[in-house]
Amino acid sequence: MPIRILIADDHAVVRQGLRMFLSLDPDLEIIGEGVDGRQAVELARRLQPDIVLMDLLMPALSGVEATAIIRRELPDVEVIALTSVLEDKSVVDAVRAGAIGYLLKDTEADDLIRAIKAAAAGQVQLSPQAAARLMREVRAPDEPDALTERETHVLRLLAMGQSNREIAQALSISEKTVKTHVSSILAKLNVTSRTQAALYAVRIGLVEQP
Repeated sequence: MPIRILIADDHAVVRQGLRMFLSLDPDLEIIGEGVDGRQAVELARRLQPDIVLMDLLMPALSGVEATAIIRRELPDVEVIALTSVLEDKSVVDAVRAGAIGYLLKDTEADDLIRAIKAAAAGQVQLSPQAAARLMREVRAPDEPDALTERETHVLRLLAMGQSNREIAQALSISEKTVKTHVSSILAKLNVTSRTQAALYAVRIGLVEQP
């Protein structure tokens, strides 16, 4: 099954460019395009994509606000934030809203495709620069609900950048069970994305900071 993608950007040229080169990969399918944050939310509700490529600066409803709504209502839909400039506030706001990752709009096509596939597989990938910025700003609760031993194992592997399939193989469980554990972890930590959970794992010393 191809990865189903919704593009949300208020610039037609950007949407056309994304559609053009993403459509060349047989593993990817563009299922819709939104011209502002409000339409992005409506399309996400109706189309249930695997991935939303979300511009952060849009009319009607910002990309950050749209991301927060999508992640709250559709937790199985992952959001990758697209930004024109790497600003601390936009990065932090996007991750707080639930984005699994973020990319600059001048990212090479191959790198964007790899990021989409990684997000669809549940992989958290943070560059050292991004991790340093986010560790300063994005905070998980100081006293979250206790994780079970299995959930702790899943969180450690997630924070190490492993995909759902790799975690399933490592723990001899199904991918569906991995997703169930991840949902429980996010709920107990009171966070909305795997990225925030990974940052929490780094903060408490479960894994080393990149």
